[in-house]
Amino acid sequence: MQVKDNTIRRRLTTSYFTSVVSITLVLFLLGIAGILILNARKLSNYVKENIGISVYLKDDAREVDIFSLQKMLDAKKCVKETRYITREKAAEEYQKELGEDFVEFLGYNPLPSSIDVKLHAEYANPDSFAILQKDWLAYPQVADISYQKDLIYAVNLNINKISMSILILSILLFIIAVTLISNTIRLTVYSKRFIIRTMQLVGAHHRLIRRPFLIRGVSQGLVAALFAIVLLIAAIYIIEKQLEGLFSFQDLQILGIVFGLILITGLLIAWISTYFSVNKYLRMKTDNLYT
Repeated sequence: MQVKDNTIRRRLTTSYFTSVVSITLVLFLLGIAGILILNARKLSNYVKENIGISVYLKDDAREVDIFSLQKMLDAKKCVKETRYITREKAAEEYQKELGEDFVEFLGYNPLPSSIDVKLHAEYANPDSFAILQKDWLAYPQVADISYQKDLIYAVNLNINKISMSILILSILLFIIAVTLISNTIRLTVYSKRFIIRTMQLVGAHHRLIRRPFLIRGVSQGLVAALFAIVLLIAAIYIIEKQLEGLFSFQDLQILGIVFGLILITGLLIAWISTYFSVNKYLRMKTDNLYT
């Protein structure tokens, strides 16, 4: 009898462990998708705010007028930051890119002074750039304005495509998560179907029969969600180490939302799946228990 009890206990432990691992992996994938979705806008803003407008200045523009223009640009709602680049600084930067002294070769510096302007993300779109170009060309200090039209169009188009792809992937992952968690819990309840029938035969109320299964199911969901959160923290740490400077997931609000959703999803799906799985066997005829 002792050997039989130990065997049953081991099977129950194995079943519980398998369920927790399965749910953990599904919730982990769902958490990764959630982080991507919530960081997509942040990444989009980062890319847009690093697309600059070069405001080239006239050769006869006085430095006092240039600083006045820079202050006017800084005061505009759409402008995030500006950077004044003198002719000498422009030549120095261009020489580093070319790897040779073109000023010495030409005998003069052909590069004009300029103000590099970066906009806030909501204004970094083709329509805004076109309007700003027209307005800023009216300033007497400005000779020309340059920006990469093709890059702006490509960034906006690709960001929309990427956001839609991540959204579709997340929906698919959520459907897969619900299906896998439900099937895992149903298998666990299936192995206890004869216990459910025995409890019915001795007159136990449906609510009393469901209670231990619901507690077990919710505990599986809770433990799995906590494990998934730990895995996510580890994954985020590794990603930040490997891609230092490119990605940062230090936004506690985003992480809090993702961790909270994982916890709620794990508990809710586990509870719902267990509830309906137990009800299925509560309504099942005795002959069907053997199929």
